[in-house]
Amino acid sequence: MMRILTRPGNLLILIIVILPVAVAAWMASAYPTVGAGPMLNLLGRLTGVMGMTMMLVAAVVSIRIPGLDQPFGGLTELWKVHHWLGGGAFLLVMAHPVLLALSAATLSPQAGASMLLPSSDATAIWIGWGALVAMMVFLAPTFSFFGAPHYQRWKGLHAISAVAVVLAFSHTIMLGRGLPVWFWWGLGALALVALTFRLVWRKANPGRRFRIEAVTPLADRVVEIALVPEDGKPFPYEAGQFVYLAPLDESLAAGRGEEHPYTIASAPQDGLLRIAIKDLGDASGALQKAKTGTQATVDGPYGRFFEPADAGPQLWFGGGIGITPFVGRARWMAAAGSSADVHLVYCANDPGRAYYLDEFHAIARAIPNFRVWPHYFREEGPLHASWVEARCKDAGSRSVYACGPGPMLDLVESISRELGVPASHYNSEEFDFL
Repeated sequence: MMRILTRPGNLLILIIVILPVAVAAWMASAYPTVGAGPMLNLLGRLTGVMGMTMMLVAAVVSIRIPGLDQPFGGLTELWKVHHWLGGGAFLLVMAHPVLLALSAATLSPQAGASMLLPSSDATAIWIGWGALVAMMVFLAPTFSFFGAPHYQRWKGLHAISAVAVVLAFSHTIMLGRGLPVWFWWGLGALALVALTFRLVWRKANPGRRFRIEAVTPLADRVVEIALVPEDGKPFPYEAGQFVYLAPLDESLAAGRGEEHPYTIASAPQDGLLRIAIKDLGDASGALQKAKTGTQATVDGPYGRFFEPADAGPQLWFGGGIGITPFVGRARWMAAAGSSADVHLVYCANDPGRAYYLDEFHAIARAIPNFRVWPHYFREEGPLHASWVEARCKDAGSRSVYACGPGPMLDLVESISRELGVPASHYNSEEFDFL
């Protein structure tokens, strides 16, 4: 948590969220709050102010522009903040009418009921209820209330968030309470710009056009796709970053025009953009048979998995398609002549699934301080701390980077704690609705 709070972008968000509530509380201090009724009324108003602020800020940070995610620690971290803001706003917006109704109920049961079920001419209140219902509709799949949602359906349903923001904003402006109206209009304008950019402009301009140069099978249901920019201009990125790829091949069985996040496997010095893709669904499965010469759009780069420069001894854990950022980083190290002290634990079910192992060994021969330790689950059982420490004596004093399936990340995090790795030295990444 401390690492999140020390990032400048997140600190700014924290200030933006807390400051309006403090101002609203100060403005309310001029009115008496003695007794349960006034106190509940104050809490109801403050939850409304904070919930509305968090909702608008969540809309603002939903904008996706390459580079803008860096002050937040990368797009995955920014999306976590967006997720927390949305969830927090939902809880506060739910508490808002309940607290106001309880406050009114101290006067009479009828007054309390009228807050929850207002008359037909109470337009502002009904608009507020509409905002809450809209939030329920688009947040239910986000929090997996009905199981893991389909990625593209989830993205489409998430557009309802714009409706919720507009209704909640209208509710706030019509009642005109809590804070000066210029604050709401200013923050609302930023949210409107972000939503328009994300839902309108981005759809019309999905990214740069690339051409698929090669499709290389790495293993069963895993390929590496090499792309070249159609405009011939360089595509700058850092090792370990990712892009959103949308293939335009009309012969694909699924996924045409759909953008999905994929980690870059090439080094920035490489003339081609290389992306490793595992068959994990309809779209990624169809890309296994993508045709060379066809086009795709690429949006990015995003993320910041590694520090920009070599930062002391490191211990990497990669598994499944999560090995990809380490491939890109190792290729960058080899091309740059890096002397970084790195131990890589390559987790795979069996040797046939360690599809980049030969290249890692070649890089280890070229870089003196680079070591590769394959671990095969079917032969050796689950990875454990003593296995790691037997191969990397100073594992507990290294910076740990882990990328792979969720269960593997849970295991590596547990092993890191057992080895004594400080939480500030542990870095992990799992793509989850980017």
